[in-house]
Amino acid sequence: MTLLENQSPSLVKPITITTKRSPQDRLFRGIAKGAGFGTFIILFLIGLFLLLKSLPAFESQGIGFLTNTGWQTTGEHPKFGVLSALSGSMVISVIALVVAIPVSIACALFINEYAPDKVMGFVPVKNFLTAAVDLMAAVPSIIYGMWGFFVLQPKMTGMETWLSAHLGFIPLFKNKTGIYTSSFLICGVIVGIMCMPIITSLCREVFSLTPNGEREGAMSLGASRARVIRDVVFPFAKGGMVGSIMLGLGRALGEAIAVAIIISYAFPVNFNVTQAGGGSIAALIALQWGSGGPLGVSALLAAGLVLFIITLAINMVASRIVNSSKAARR
Repeated sequence: MTLLENQSPSLVKPITITTKRSPQDRLFRGIAKGAGFGTFIILFLIGLFLLLKSLPAFESQGIGFLTNTGWQTTGEHPKFGVLSALSGSMVISVIALVVAIPVSIACALFINEYAPDKVMGFVPVKNFLTAAVDLMAAVPSIIYGMWGFFVLQPKMTGMETWLSAHLGFIPLFKNKTGIYTSSFLICGVIVGIMCMPIITSLCREVFSLTPNGEREGAMSLGASRARVIRDVVFPFAKGGMVGSIMLGLGRALGEAIAVAIIISYAFPVNFNVTQAGGGSIAALIALQWGSGGPLGVSALLAAGLVLFIITLAINMVASRIVNSSKAARR
């Protein structure tokens, strides 16, 4: 029997391991915590500012602010609402994601899995493609908007005419006016192109983090590269892919300049994607800012509050999906 076993349990003291942090470590931890708390404080203050400034608009219209489609903020009987802009934001965002997601994931897979590091021994293909994608994310919105208006829009009118002629029995593609420019479809495509660099860059980064041991284990069992991507890379990167898509969705919801340049703004609710006319909350704020008097400013800030809440809710859902994906992977 050892000496430890002869001692009373009350006399046995557990060994406490303490770590003495250096001043630099404490300083870094303090800065990191301050930055984290500061982000939440700024977010709260933004929401509080929008809420307080939008109270006159909500007091004027009540729940009708969410159901009205017009935008008349002056006169004796003002009537305005965000329904048409909100529905337009959703339509444009859905089209943008439908366009951006498959192309972005395919580009990320090509850069990370198939593109050679160098061609002819000195041309850095993979690094060049990575830098090009990151550079596209830095192009200003107005450049995309002008390119979409002068270059993309004339090229897409033929496709919209074909969709309306052959698929017009579907209400989504029906065109009642015969005008095929300044539509949701054109606007959604250009916004989707703007979302592609963000989704591609983040997906490529997530794909590159897949453990090499799992890749090599699958290949040692005879799996092809495509099978490795399906059974190893995609399950590992699912949470990151969802997060990148949600960031792209946030870009689509908040895009104002390109939408304002391309689309012909109209206030009635419109779900015909090939027909001219429509709008979004961000474009509404950009086009109407400075007009409509004090109540108009309050109404625009109320529209911004609605967009703020929607974006926050989407990010919370995305965070929940990412966390559940991490837990399942563990």
